[in-house]
Amino acid sequence: MRPAETEPKVPRSPGGWWREAVVYQVYIRSFADSNGDGVGDIEGLRGRLGYLEELGVDAVWITPWYRSPMADGGYDVADYRDIDPLFGTLDDARALIADAHARGMRVIVDIVPNHTSSEHPWFREALASPRGSAARLRYHFRDGRGPAGAEPPNNWQSLFGGPSWTPAPDDGLEPRQWYLHLFDTSQPDLNWDNARVGAEFESILDFWLDVGVDGFRIDVACFLLKEPGLPDFPAYGTDPGGDHPHNDLEGVHEIYKGWRRVVERRGGRAVFCGEINLPAERIARYLRPGELHTAFNFDFALRPWDAAELRASIDETLASHAAVGAPATWVIGNHDLPRPVFKYGRALNAASWNAWSRAEPSDQTLGVARARAAALLYLALPGSAYIYQGDELGLPEVLDLQPDVRQDPTFRRTGGADVGRDGCRIPMPWSGDEPPFGFGPAGSRPWLPQPAAWAALTVDAEARDSRSMLSLYRDALAIRRRHPGMAGEEFRWLPGPSGTLVFARGELHCAVNLSEAQLPLPENASILLASSPVSGGRLAPDSAAWFEVPAD
Repeated sequence: MRPAETEPKVPRSPGGWWREAVVYQVYIRSFADSNGDGVGDIEGLRGRLGYLEELGVDAVWITPWYRSPMADGGYDVADYRDIDPLFGTLDDARALIADAHARGMRVIVDIVPNHTSSEHPWFREALASPRGSAARLRYHFRDGRGPAGAEPPNNWQSLFGGPSWTPAPDDGLEPRQWYLHLFDTSQPDLNWDNARVGAEFESILDFWLDVGVDGFRIDVACFLLKEPGLPDFPAYGTDPGGDHPHNDLEGVHEIYKGWRRVVERRGGRAVFCGEINLPAERIARYLRPGELHTAFNFDFALRPWDAAELRASIDETLASHAAVGAPATWVIGNHDLPRPVFKYGRALNAASWNAWSRAEPSDQTLGVARARAAALLYLALPGSAYIYQGDELGLPEVLDLQPDVRQDPTFRRTGGADVGRDGCRIPMPWSGDEPPFGFGPAGSRPWLPQPAAWAALTVDAEARDSRSMLSLYRDALAIRRRHPGMAGEEFRWLPGPSGTLVFARGELHCAVNLSEAQLPLPENASILLASSPVSGGRLAPDSAAWFEVPAD
């Protein structure tokens, strides 16, 4: 095993380990349940670190494990400085971090700065305090519109459906006051114009750095500030891509410059990754020197399975990030997106291009082939990469969950019109022929039901199959670690037929065939890894390959 103080598996980039790291996202509720209560926990994750080490990842990102009523899977935080008993204790967290470091892996934790839980002491104090009080000024309380303030203060809509305002308890005064929540009613937005809020979060960062974490993934990182006056958003229903008064305001950069100073004065070892769903050139502004280190590239994840679309995303990303000296961060799945196997199995029509949608039908056989090819594509690109738990198994999206087991607040707030994200959060299948598939002790009942068909998709089953998705990921990450072409930022496009992507990084070549025809590979190509068998030197449609071409 690797001593805690040594560098992890990809120390080749002089700018920092995170520039080329492969990070594994653990949705902690669904990873591994140690005590049989049906919910994943820290001890469960700790017991599976060997799996992640063997997979070949460099760091683990853990979704919120803080004290929470769990109205939104822990993204409604009631205490940012403690572990929810559902997951364990602070001592458990310290032991996990120590074990991960001993295996050469870093630990990144989620931080949720846009909102708290409605059960957070600050918000409970705000509800109990008079209008205009210091407690209320930590959040966005506003007078309602219309007679007696019976209408919301503006027309903003919640990202989970319905209005983004809820009436405060009636204090007998008029007009009535409301509080802002861009997500669920249980997640009131913080007022980042209030200096007390900024000071609190810098203290929270210090707390977790003292615990030993190596970085932070920042939830909805570009939403924190709101335009003064909280004006109506006229583009609702006409221009969904318009600039919303709560999205990407200039002042948010000053917040992250302050956060960067927090880690720099402690030696600069911790890193930030922002959840920023913006065009590439606007993402890059968050990655300027002195701000965040990395940010998710949602543009790439949201593109359809189309060579021109994906190439455009790659070009825009690499150019914009190079301009600020930052690495790209590639992702094809997470706890909010439909599984890649589902997403890539859909037809190339306008509705299906929306990677957030779960309403479009999907061809699973086609989706598996494309997801395998997509894995080799994004893991070959320069920069860092994130793997969402279960994507390395090729888990499908689960669409047939009954209403009484669904827990995503989106499902409730839209009256079922949006089925929500539960289908990509089904607990991991580890072993065995029936639920809980090793997720918890035999006889335990996972918090979301696992399909019986997942017996063929367990870690144990796929580990025994050299053709499985798991074997493909393990082989890809092993090559990524050792091949000199994967080091640094070298990248060049090579000629290829229409509907294909062909590029090289040093001596390593990657070809992705998104066309309907066979793609001939160079006659002297030496195949390192392929997502499907290469027959007669030709790459089948919806396939990818890594290969070397000997110099003449």
